[in-house]
Amino acid sequence: MLDDSSRAEIITIPCRQDNYAYLLHDHETGKTAVIDVPEAAPIAQSLEARGWVLSHVLITHHHFDHVDGLEELLQGRQDVEVLGAAKDAHRLPPLGRALNEGDTVQVGNLTGHVIDVSGHTIGHIAFHFPQARAVFTADSLMALGCGRLFEGTGPQMWESLSKLAKLPPDTLVCSGHEYTAANAKFAQTIEPKNAKLKSRSKVIEQRRAEGLPTVPSLLSDELETNPFLRANLTEVKVALGMQNAPDHDVFTEIRARKDRF
Repeated sequence: MLDDSSRAEIITIPCRQDNYAYLLHDHETGKTAVIDVPEAAPIAQSLEARGWVLSHVLITHHHFDHVDGLEELLQGRQDVEVLGAAKDAHRLPPLGRALNEGDTVQVGNLTGHVIDVSGHTIGHIAFHFPQARAVFTADSLMALGCGRLFEGTGPQMWESLSKLAKLPPDTLVCSGHEYTAANAKFAQTIEPKNAKLKSRSKVIEQRRAEGLPTVPSLLSDELETNPFLRANLTEVKVALGMQNAPDHDVFTEIRARKDRF
């Protein structure tokens, strides 16, 4: 029998100009999920190349660049269950199952836990699969960043990110966009003396120069270098002149600075 680390396989699929979709495959049962469908063709090609049959679609939120390819991808495919947030169901493609925080989803023998990460949008969800050591965060927690607050508030997004920060440090953060190089430049304006951030930024520059993705990323790296996860730390508060401010206010200030960056 496969152990947890080899049971699951995750494939990162570049889509559109800077989006990512992910395949999550359970080797024991052959079940395969795609997380978000920015466009159909790259996902279909990745499935075909591996001989995998799509069984599930997991939608994180309603923005078109995460669902635009779904109708095309489902054409000619049978018995595919589409899952998304109950809070978002009114503006998502038709769902086979509507999800709330605390619900679980099964992709073969892999169990995913649904986390409400509202902030970027209301009803945005993430999927944490402990057996795969991965969390699919789309536009909530990103590599060295977080999503713009289109619908939610700063305190709401801070609460969402705080949930993700409590996951095991070796969790892979599978986020939805290739924004990491720009995020790294901004992060250094918040913590210019963060040695680990400087080192990570150089690696990111090299990977992008080689045309390689910078995601997934390790949660442990995000905790050490992502300013949006570090709004509770004394050194960040001091750097911003907000020593006595609540954590969510510090986060909100960092997000506002990124919006102007």
